[in-house]
Amino acid sequence: MEKTYNEKVHGWGRIWMVSALAMMVLVPLVISVVIGVWPDPGKFLQAFFGIAVIYWTVTTIEVFTYAPMLGSGGTYLGFVTGNLTSLKVPSALNAMNALDIKSGSEQGDVVSTIAIAASSIITTIIIFIGAMLLIPFETILDSPALTPAFGNIIPALFGALGVVYISRNWKIAIVPVLFMIILFSVVPSLASSVGILVPVGCLIAIFAARILYKKGAL
Repeated sequence: MEKTYNEKVHGWGRIWMVSALAMMVLVPLVISVVIGVWPDPGKFLQAFFGIAVIYWTVTTIEVFTYAPMLGSGGTYLGFVTGNLTSLKVPSALNAMNALDIKSGSEQGDVVSTIAIAASSIITTIIIFIGAMLLIPFETILDSPALTPAFGNIIPALFGALGVVYISRNWKIAIVPVLFMIILFSVVPSLASSVGILVPVGCLIAIFAARILYKKGAL
């Protein structure tokens, strides 16, 4: 019996996820074997679990948050290539928006996968060319005057993307946007926990949309 599209995607997705994980682990392992230098086990485990506790939580939340947006193919490809929040998710959403396709549909799954694949290839090429061209300007780019600009790249990216979706459903967006503005104004240190707060904002938006719908405001 011929496998469906989703069955094929999940099959190949698992293979590439495991392969990517193996390659990531093998790089430092091979370096240690060749050079003959190994980290102290106690310090390694202490540092590993200190970071893993954070990233395991964020990664789990990102899977449940982004998977419905990206579809099966886009999710596997996005998590293998990385940089979801600042690049892959905006690329997929913009592609579906340009073609007027809803996320979560079969068409959205295909478009999302193609968009993420294209963005990964283009990003790799641009980074390589950019890295070569920026070498002469390294001293200027490292200046303290430009540091704030680089720190606001992701907010600027999502701000531009947010305008498109907020303008479509501005009534639903009012509550989560106000909540996040107040939250980050009161507790600025939470800026480093964006990965955890994204699904919180989604839940608030869903709750606000339900109330507005019941009142006939939507």
